[in-house]
Amino acid sequence: MALATFTAVSKRLSGLAVENTVRDFKTVMDEPPSLGGTDTGMNPVEGLLAALGSCQVIVASAFAKANKIDLQDFWVELEGDLDPDGFLMGKPGVRNGFQEIRFTMHIKSNSPAEKVEEFQKFIESRCPVGDTLSKGTHILPSKIVIE
Repeated sequence: MALATFTAVSKRLSGLAVENTVRDFKTVMDEPPSLGGTDTGMNPVEGLLAALGSCQVIVASAFAKANKIDLQDFWVELEGDLDPDGFLMGKPGVRNGFQEIRFTMHIKSNSPAEKVEEFQKFIESRCPVGDTLSKGTHILPSKIVIE
């Protein structure tokens, strides 16, 4: 299969609020008041956690039947640790992003426990967002347009 390219456009609204457009969908991200925003949407790192959890739920839902898993319900709880002094203060030695992300998958199923545990490993191995986060991806600025 050929390489697929996905696109997004992120545009400043006001203050720290950002409108994101992907295909025909729009979302707003912002920061909570404690970080200088107006709380009109989740912040980008919360969005990253939600993207990882959503990806895992989609993989589980898409592949349960093929893996012979009776998937009655599935959700993921995620949390990540980030020191705001990194990006807010530029504090030396403090990373700007998450230092660690943890998640717990909740699987309601009548399938045998060992099959469900194998399926959990399958989900982790097939989730594109998890792959991107755990293996890293080159981020390349292509150009700047001054208007």
